[in-house]
Amino acid sequence: MVEEVYCDSVRLNQILINLLSNAMKFTPEEGNIRVYLSQEPLPEENGRVRCHFFVKDDGMGMAPEFQKKIFESFSREDSARVQKTEGTGLGMAITKYIVDAMNGTIELKSEQGKGSEFHITLDLEKAAIHEEDMRLPAWNVLVVDNNEDLCHSAVSVLEEIGINGEWTTDGRRAVEMVEKRHEENNDYHIVLLDWKMPGMDGVETTREIRKRVGDEIPIFIISAYDWSDIEEEARAAGARGFIPKPLFKSNLYFGLKHYADEVEEERAEEKKVIDFKGKKILLAEDNDLNWEIANEILSSAGFEVEWAENGQICVEKFKNSEVGFYDLILMDIRMPILDGYGAAKAIRALERPDAGLPILAMTADAFSEDVQHCLECGMNAHIAKPIDINNLIQHLQKYLKE
Repeated sequence: MVEEVYCDSVRLNQILINLLSNAMKFTPEEGNIRVYLSQEPLPEENGRVRCHFFVKDDGMGMAPEFQKKIFESFSREDSARVQKTEGTGLGMAITKYIVDAMNGTIELKSEQGKGSEFHITLDLEKAAIHEEDMRLPAWNVLVVDNNEDLCHSAVSVLEEIGINGEWTTDGRRAVEMVEKRHEENNDYHIVLLDWKMPGMDGVETTREIRKRVGDEIPIFIISAYDWSDIEEEARAAGARGFIPKPLFKSNLYFGLKHYADEVEEERAEEKKVIDFKGKKILLAEDNDLNWEIANEILSSAGFEVEWAENGQICVEKFKNSEVGFYDLILMDIRMPILDGYGAAKAIRALERPDAGLPILAMTADAFSEDVQHCLECGMNAHIAKPIDINNLIQHLQKYLKE
C-alpha cells in the first residue's frame, strides 16, 4: 500500500463527503456504510499508483432507470422514501464533475432494497518520500473485527511488516482462540480488538480474555472513534492501548513498534540480575500445601520466607518487626479471621516508614473485579493461582529491583 501520494486533498475529501452524505440519507439507522481503498501498480507509469475508492451501503438502493441519470444536475429519484429526504439532487452531479476534473472515473452498482456501491478510480502520483523499512518481530497476532474485509486487509498488512496474523469476526470466538493457544502454551503475542462489535464488544471481550488467561497478553483496542471516550473503561478492563482505524501499514507499524520498544526495555531490565539472596518475604497463606509449594519456589530463588497462617497473624508479624525487616508481602485473599483485603488495608494504615512496602495478591480470585479490589485495598499487583513461576519471579524482580 502506497500511503504517501500527491493529490488535491480538498477535491478528494469533497468526493468522499458527498458520497458518504448521500449514503447516510438513504440508509436506515441500523444499516451499514463502508469505505474501502485498494491500489494497483501502473507498470507503464512507475511514478503513479491507481487508487480504487469504494463507498458501499445496504440502504434502499436505486431503480435501474434512475441509475442512468443519477449524475445529471438536479436528478432525484421519485419515490415516497426519497421525497421525505432533504436535498437538491446536485450532490452526484458535483461529484461526477470533480472526478472528471481529476481525470478519474466513477461507477455505480445498485439494487432496490439491497443498497448501492460507488467505485471511484484515480491515478495518483507517488510522493517522493523515503519509506522507512517497517519490520517487526515475527509475532503471532489475532485481529478481531466484525468486518471480514477489514480482517483480511489487516492480516495482509501485518504480514508485510513481518507479523503472522490470524483473525475472527466474533468476540466469543476470539476468547476461545486465545484460551486454546494459552492451554497449548503458545499464546498470541498481541490481540487487536475492535471496540464496536455486535454481541460481545471489544471491552467485554477484553474482560473475558483477562478472566480466562490472565493479564500477560497485550490487548489493543482498534477503533475509528475517539480513544478518550473509552480509554478509562478499556484500560480498567485490561487493554494495553489503542490503535486508530483505518489500519494502514503506518498505523499498525508505529502502534505496535511502541509496544516492541517497551518489550525491549523490559528485557533489558530483566538482564540486570537481581540477587534475591537475603531478601525477606512475609507470606500470608492459610493452606499448608500452598505454603509448602510457595516456600519451596521462593527459597530455591534465594528468598528467606516467613509464614503467616492468616491475615491477622500477617499484620501482627509486620507490626512487631523492625522497620525494613520485610522486603515484600505475598498475600492470599481468602483467609480466616482476617482476609487479605483487610490485612492489606491494616498494614497500609500503620504509621511506620515501611508501611508502603510491596504487597502482591497471590490468589485464585482472578476476575477483573477481584484484581480491581486488590488495588483499591492498597496492593501493588495481582498474581493468579495456580502459580506460574516465571510470572511470579518477574513480579518479584519488578518490585524488588534497586
